[in-house]
Amino acid sequence: MCGIAGVVSNKAGSVPTNQIGVEMLKALIHRGPDGRGEWTSEQENVWLGHRRLAIIDPEGGKQPLSNEDGTIWITFNGCIYNYLELAQNLRSKGHRFRTYTDTEVIVHAYEEFGIECVKYFIGMFSFAIWDERKKILFCARDRMGVKPFYYWRGSGNFVFASEIKALLATGLINKKPNQSSIQEYLVFQTVLGEKTLFDGVNKLLPGHYMVVNDQGKIIENKKYWDLSFDIDTDHTEEYFVDRLRTLLDDAVKIRLRSDVALGAHLSGGLDSSTVVSLASMFNMTGDSLKTFTGAFDEGEKFDETLYAKMVAENVGAQYLETYPTEVDFIESLSKIIYHMDEPAAGPGVFPQYMVSKLASEHVKVVLGGQGGDEIFAGYTRYLIGYLEECLKGAIQETDKSGDYAATLTSIIPSLPMLKQYVPMLKYFWSEGLFETQDRRYFRLMDRSGGVKEIYNHDIFNNSEDVFDSFCEVFHGSNSASFLNRMLYFDLKVHLPALLHVEDRTSMAWGIESRVPLLDHRIADLLATIPPTIKFKGGQPKYLFRKVVKNLLPEQVFNRKDKMGFPVPLHLWFRNSLGEFAKEVLLDEQAKNRGIFNSDTLEKTIQEEKDFGRVIWGALCLELWFKIFIDK
Repeated sequence: MCGIAGVVSNKAGSVPTNQIGVEMLKALIHRGPDGRGEWTSEQENVWLGHRRLAIIDPEGGKQPLSNEDGTIWITFNGCIYNYLELAQNLRSKGHRFRTYTDTEVIVHAYEEFGIECVKYFIGMFSFAIWDERKKILFCARDRMGVKPFYYWRGSGNFVFASEIKALLATGLINKKPNQSSIQEYLVFQTVLGEKTLFDGVNKLLPGHYMVVNDQGKIIENKKYWDLSFDIDTDHTEEYFVDRLRTLLDDAVKIRLRSDVALGAHLSGGLDSSTVVSLASMFNMTGDSLKTFTGAFDEGEKFDETLYAKMVAENVGAQYLETYPTEVDFIESLSKIIYHMDEPAAGPGVFPQYMVSKLASEHVKVVLGGQGGDEIFAGYTRYLIGYLEECLKGAIQETDKSGDYAATLTSIIPSLPMLKQYVPMLKYFWSEGLFETQDRRYFRLMDRSGGVKEIYNHDIFNNSEDVFDSFCEVFHGSNSASFLNRMLYFDLKVHLPALLHVEDRTSMAWGIESRVPLLDHRIADLLATIPPTIKFKGGQPKYLFRKVVKNLLPEQVFNRKDKMGFPVPLHLWFRNSLGEFAKEVLLDEQAKNRGIFNSDTLEKTIQEEKDFGRVIWGALCLELWFKIFIDK
């Protein structure tokens, strides 16, 4: 886990690549506290830089790293978990290794397979390879988007880095907000597609690679992987249960490969509890696994430690916890926005940041349960969306056609899960009932309810453009299933926002975060399973629950109070956090920005709803402006 950076300039010496590189690596020091390295081509028009967090082969894995004759150079961030198997295969083909790193495996795999090498990797990665013979820069990002890759192109220069702040450090970029991205952020609390909140700064999409020539021009940007919903109707539910358990075991097992201390996040929910249980089962170090849990003192609605302790005790793991406070939130928020580069997702970034701090005091690698809801259909919104689909099918008498993941009759036993979501149901069904699937899921994902009153109305002028961007993703799969379309959108939009948080909160404290549930082999399997099996009776995580039932304490497995690390912001807004929010959002700088409607802001701060995100989104956006645009 590291920070990568690089420059390709169209004229030798036209841009002082080394000088720019020094500033880029300064901006990435938190990602790689164990060392720095750089390489410049003979023509001085290509520069690669690296900040290292030493995990595999701490002594021998310095980067940038080359092949034997120095014609191929790589800067790499991430971990290739099947590197031992790949190295053995490559040695059998005549490749010679100088180190025991996964980095060198990528170099030799590129020599052997060319750009097709990415298809052999199981892991999380973003890397750039300079091929001196072909005069190209080959850049790639992992299938699920666990590791980031940002780039900017202008004036004949191509610049890339793990974080946007390193691009800004070059001094080449005119820092301007992207207005359409701001609107998308207010609707989805993330930005769709390649765009970012910074005009002209893009991200390489998950499952994509890019080729740049020696003039700094992008000559290819191609998708090498995507979910394929080619439904497997040949196998039984029992087969899928067995296959999923096999893949889960292997996904966790290979992510325990590390030459430094390793632990795990533990919330007490189904996903992280499963990861901790399997990691403890396969842990061969002789020491018990260290687990890290966070909660708040504001009541049982904000505290899952009871369940986390049960899991830790059940597997004999060491249990460590932290209770962040309102003061911690106020002191940390600006730092968090700085590390994030651009705001994304909800307030859960704060406790995740604090739990990562706790973990960094004990280990250099942590496993987590991120992605389980998106992969295994765990969100309650899938049940809400599908309940309407079942009603519609029952009325129109189409629900017996076999096209439905669940029918109205079969979904009834799952409906008690919606007790605490009655306010959401009232809002969701207040308008647009039985509209098209895309309109209905857009409404479920739209976070701008209650937001528009506090913003200048001009910001929302292009709402249909946002919906069109949503539809491009929602209809982007090869599935006609409503459930699969919802899952596909979340895997392409919602999940990358959560992984953005995962990456930045861990890297802020110099630790590597691994997410076994997002092994692409698991995602590929789940995409082929009939919706009638993986969402049987409208039960979230139906198949996953069958697989892990015997792994977990009964009280944890049977939990009905899914939390998702809620933060008591609405309580804190009545105290000093409210004053902090007013200072940030109501100062002259914010008023002159022309984004906010100051007349309604103060009242909204005082009346923020339970678990509301209205002020959260505004606070993050304004701090982003102050830190990155206003300096």
